[in-house]
Amino acid sequence: MSTEAVQENVAGFGVVLGATHPERLIEWYRAALEPLGARWEGHMLAVGASIIGFDGRDDVAEKAAEPGRHLINVLVRDLRAAEQHLDSLGVTWVRPVEEMGDGWLICTVADPVGNYLQFLQSSQAD
Repeated sequence: MSTEAVQENVAGFGVVLGATHPERLIEWYRAALEPLGARWEGHMLAVGASIIGFDGRDDVAEKAAEPGRHLINVLVRDLRAAEQHLDSLGVTWVRPVEEMGDGWLICTVADPVGNYLQFLQSSQAD
């Protein structure tokens, strides 16, 4: 296989969130992300070319022990609009919207079990 073919082989990226009660996470993530453009597809949330899946597990704690260990990043075109939407849901803010430098904005919220979800906007956003 040529280097070009190998480099073009990845079509997307996904993460699966394990929880004792995944229905709670599904409801929260759908409310947080569908109004921003994500789509529910069968049993996962499509976010651009990426997916967030949800799995009921009995080998995880009720709350994330180290919520900063894994950060789920969502790139948005308008972070201030996302901030208003998230505020309307009463999310728990871990990091309010702030400038990171080089034209980037960032903020972080916690989901119902304590996982961190970061939103980022580049000055290059369409």
